[in-house]
Amino acid sequence: MDEITSRKNPLCVHMKKLGTSRGYRQEHREFLCDGAKMLEDAMKADAAVTAVLTLSDMPPGLPSDTRVYRAAREILDSISPLKNAQDILFTCKMPEQTVFTKTAGTHILLDGIQDPGNVGTIIRTANAFGLKSIILTDGCADLYNPKTLRASMGAVFRQKVCQISDLSEMRTVKLIGAALGPDCRDISEVNFNDAIIAIGSEGRGLSPEVLAMCAECVTIPIAAECESLNAAVAASIIMWEATNRL
Repeated sequence: MDEITSRKNPLCVHMKKLGTSRGYRQEHREFLCDGAKMLEDAMKADAAVTAVLTLSDMPPGLPSDTRVYRAAREILDSISPLKNAQDILFTCKMPEQTVFTKTAGTHILLDGIQDPGNVGTIIRTANAFGLKSIILTDGCADLYNPKTLRASMGAVFRQKVCQISDLSEMRTVKLIGAALGPDCRDISEVNFNDAIIAIGSEGRGLSPEVLAMCAECVTIPIAAECESLNAAVAASIIMWEATNRL
């Protein structure tokens, strides 16, 4: 295993750009991950791991042709865009973009959710509850943002995630929106079977375009003095309610 001793090493420069630039990630169709657990999840999912930078020993189970390098803590810290870089950084090739196909079961649509931590948490929760797919609209946080990846706790390698630009394909499905208002039904009264649950952004909720396509809207009963719930928390409650009654 070769050792990298300079932050200016081409691999270090490449990894740092993958961690900080969405455009660079898209250009190279590659993304940066961190941590031994996430590397294990990537290998279990047969993800295309392209390079590994480790603080100490050779990670077990890697394909023999994977590029693996050792580097000091300060180099890993300089590359990682996250606080408290873990002992392993690695890069993966992006898979081919998944096309949304409506199948039996519950799906979730994220409408302009911009916080990568919320998107990653929703991916993790959806995977735990067995949702069929997650649909990201334009305006959502980047699926391959390091904060999204870390919040997903490896679920990004297991959960089907689709990205759509044309919302018109949602017109032919049963769309149920999470919203606030007098016309919304309590989530305990709604049948979510074979539905797509739409969750809006943290600030403005569902966009008018998505709201207009919803067959009905649901709300989570909360105390009168509370305005709303965090998007990931609301999504988690609705996903539990939807799958608990199947």
